[in-house]
Amino acid sequence: MQARSALFDLYGDYLRARGSRAPVAALVRLLAPLQIAAPAVRTAVSRMVRQGWLHPLRLASGPGYLLTPKAARRLDEAATRVYRTGRGGWDGRFDMVLLHEAPLARREATRLAFLGYGPLSDDVWVAPRASDELAGTLTEAGVTYARFSASHTAGSDIVGRAWDLGRIGRSYEEFEDSLRPIVKAVTSRSSDEEAYAARFQLVHAWRSFLFQDPQLPSSLLPPGWPGVRAAAFFDKHAHRLRPAADRYVERCLQSAARGGRVGFSES
Repeated sequence: MQARSALFDLYGDYLRARGSRAPVAALVRLLAPLQIAAPAVRTAVSRMVRQGWLHPLRLASGPGYLLTPKAARRLDEAATRVYRTGRGGWDGRFDMVLLHEAPLARREATRLAFLGYGPLSDDVWVAPRASDELAGTLTEAGVTYARFSASHTAGSDIVGRAWDLGRIGRSYEEFEDSLRPIVKAVTSRSSDEEAYAARFQLVHAWRSFLFQDPQLPSSLLPPGWPGVRAAAFFDKHAHRLRPAADRYVERCLQSAARGGRVGFSES
């Protein structure tokens, strides 16, 4: 697990609801159970500051970091998809984007995939729902485009061309197989730190589907879609492990606030 992506997970899943800020000492402590060392945390934080995701600030206990508005919006949008809240039904229409400059650079292609878009060709991307972030993403990249709302009535398989559902389905099965022994190992006799580490790995792995699965409506998915079972597995264990994980986070934050410090300097 890379320190930068772990920091995004940490802020999104725990610190966003706690003021979106934390002292450096707490960040180091909270990533230690994931085998991420303090130097890696320092490097990742510095990079996120340069990229506009974190803002340095002085807390009573020492230096700390606050989410920028851009980062807060991104994490809030991701949370609605991770926990599937606020998602309405499908109106039967696709958001279709015709790019005037193609193909996209890898960074922009990854970003469109995160927003739920899949490529029909180098210059045509489609999503089951329009994303409010699409315009800003393409404008920032200097890519001009035309955008249409369209319903599919006949002809080629739009879903099959835009997304490899077979590969995504296998990824869901592998997710369950790899995470099951990790979360099942946490019982009522386990420590809060062990529960926190297991839950962190669970959520981190689940977030990877934001870049793979456009969360198609059930009417567009094949029968027996593995994502349904994987979602139930995720919901069950994320909920079960949450109280102990929250206790561990609170203890780390309180300990850091009392003055436990880890040396840090911006590079």
